Amino acid sequence: MKKNINHTAIPIVRELPADLETPISVYLKLSGNKGPSFLLESVTGGEHVARYSFLGTDLQDAFVLKDQQWEMHSSQGVDLLPLKADQTPLEVLRDYLGLDAEPKASDLPRFSGGLVGYMGFETVRYFEPTLPLIAHSDLPEAIFLLADTVIAFDHAYGKLLLIATAHSEEEIPEAEARLDALEASLESPLPDITQEETEAQATDLESNFTFDEFCENVEEAKEHIAAGDIFQVVLSQRLSRETSASPFEIYRSLRRINPSPYMFFFDFAHLTADDPFYLIGASPEIHVRLEDSVASLRPIAGTRPRGATPEEDQNLADELLSDPKERAEHVMLVDLGRNDLGRVCEYGTVKVPEQLLIERYSHVMHIVSHVEGQIRPEFDAFDLLEATFPAGTVSGAPKVRAMEIIHKLEKEPRGVYAGAVGYISYDGSSDTCIAIRTMVMQGQEISVQAGAGIVADSVPATEYQESINKAKALFAAVEKAEHGRNR
Repeated sequence: MKKNINHTAIPIVRELPADLETPISVYLKLSGNKGPSFLLESVTGGEHVARYSFLGTDLQDAFVLKDQQWEMHSSQGVDLLPLKADQTPLEVLRDYLGLDAEPKASDLPRFSGGLVGYMGFETVRYFEPTLPLIAHSDLPEAIFLLADTVIAFDHAYGKLLLIATAHSEEEIPEAEARLDALEASLESPLPDITQEETEAQATDLESNFTFDEFCENVEEAKEHIAAGDIFQVVLSQRLSRETSASPFEIYRSLRRINPSPYMFFFDFAHLTADDPFYLIGASPEIHVRLEDSVASLRPIAGTRPRGATPEEDQNLADELLSDPKERAEHVMLVDLGRNDLGRVCEYGTVKVPEQLLIERYSHVMHIVSHVEGQIRPEFDAFDLLEATFPAGTVSGAPKVRAMEIIHKLEKEPRGVYAGAVGYISYDGSSDTCIAIRTMVMQGQEISVQAGAGIVADSVPATEYQESINKAKALFAAVEKAEHGRNR
């Protein structure tokens, strides 16, 4: 990887019909076992397919955050980029790459190349150095792939956009050659992915908390609330088990069971020296987005199951919106989001154009609001991510004190859970989701972390069961993949 990459980004675009392809088929044709890869899909509002899906394969250049330094992976090997005392990881990444906002062509999707990956929850220690958080022992704190070749599905117009980024006029022929290779690969037949049903396995989930331990934590959190330390805190537990299913088959199951605004699959197997590492998710909640200088987030708080009939569904929605506890918690998190955006947005521009709406998904409905503001010219997508990280909906309020209590009560670092997953594009736009409803697969072990928002009148057993139910919904996708039901 070249030091201080020229930040000039010249997108070379080739358009193909997509009527015979899907994001799944293209990913399978291109990924093979070549290198790190990703697939991003979306169902907006839980009900409608979003306009674009994005994928990238054989991404040799990547940044892996471990032990307070970036490991820079490339086809030439691994170099180290230590963090200076006065720099955050995102500042180092921005300075190294020289990513200045390039004007976006009007006909290009929001992501046409740049950084794509995740930041784990404990990376907040770099932005809030008073927090005593430690890094996850098994996983990198963050991984960002450098995507200079991206395939975008335009679902609205039924076309494939093959996009290769050149960083100078001299690199344009090489970018064209990458597009030629992509086209040739797309002509290849779909690989055989038939997965036979595996032998019956024990499906008991192992948690890092017992029932009593979790309930004791809830009671202690309520004591902090009664003392006025916090208004709310999110406590979580991690559940795990072994599986023989392939990671991508699990993703295929998840996207069918739980279509969501942020569905993602990351193959990091070539970047981790120990067990192969995959990230599989279907998050309902945006972390933060930046497009055309508008920063936005969409807090979700308040949940009910979907009704069996339209009438029952509407009754449950009315009940949710009229619940004073749910409304109060939601409004508190909206205010927290407004405060976060206010740190980097123009004074007076932060507003809530949509508030207390019902958004429906396959199995549940949520209360959602939309918060946005005009980002100040001296700030960019990196600053915005730092200012809003982590989301209040997975930490609590006030945020810093809630995170101190999380560190005290939760046994282990959260790792990926409650962090952010998404991209920062060469043109300065970005889109990230909160890493919830997310599975981490290492070797044959797959784990899910899930939490519950604790407030003054929380019932410990209820909060425990809520976190269990959230996790079990994802493990249902694992069982489906194990039984070969994607065929």
